Amino acid sequence: MVTTSPADAFAATRAATPLVHCITNYVAMNVAANTLLAAGASPAMLHAAEEAGEFAAMADALTINIGTLSPSWVEGMVAAIDGAQRAGRPWVLDPVALQASAYRRDAAMRLMDLSPTILRGNASEILAVAGDSGAGRGADTTDSVAAAESGARRLAVERHCVVAVTGAVDFVTDGSRAVRITGGSTLMPRVTALGCALSCLVGAFAAAVPDPFDATVGALASFATAGEIAAEKAEGPGSFGWRFLDALAALDAAAFHGRTRVTPA
Repeated sequence: MVTTSPADAFAATRAATPLVHCITNYVAMNVAANTLLAAGASPAMLHAAEEAGEFAAMADALTINIGTLSPSWVEGMVAAIDGAQRAGRPWVLDPVALQASAYRRDAAMRLMDLSPTILRGNASEILAVAGDSGAGRGADTTDSVAAAESGARRLAVERHCVVAVTGAVDFVTDGSRAVRITGGSTLMPRVTALGCALSCLVGAFAAAVPDPFDATVGALASFATAGEIAAEKAEGPGSFGWRFLDALAALDAAAFHGRTRVTPA
């Protein structure tokens, strides 16, 4: 199922030091940048349409998060996607809270029509992209990952992309292959923007690992492994946040053994 192990995918990403162009929300910028730095990648945060296309063509990967939308940001996203695709770069879409308003839904589906390499979201977001009803409000989800698996498989086939549904147990599929990833910590959803940072990390892995499915699994498994390590000594979400960055920075092949579980789905 997975031809590049998560440990090898992490090592490849760290060795490649990919430049990742992140168009993400105001809340997530600092956390996402620190997460990429901890993993050995190089983050860049810019969104103006006047430069986004040029920069995306120079970067190794593009990640787009619709958390704080405005018309000018959407145009920057479209320009960046055009630049990335012309340069043959992978790009990741995180459709944050697209179910919250008609404007967000329209923007998310406009971006989906531009063929993301990888789609990553929580269960409610993936259900909404798939056209199914979900119970999420804002960026939060009350839907289970299992409830979104069927829609994720359908999206992967119809949209020719990798789809990752993240939650207590992550689910990743490219339409023909599928795995579940068990790990992480219950503290992770209590730290602002960690999920957004994960989407940026997926972009970094996609820049270094040729198979987008393997890249996505590797990123999610690495994230979960660092989360498990951080939780061992964390006293709450505050100490978990900095311990997570330290754990990700110190991650090596040995750390994956006995922690993260990747199983066929």
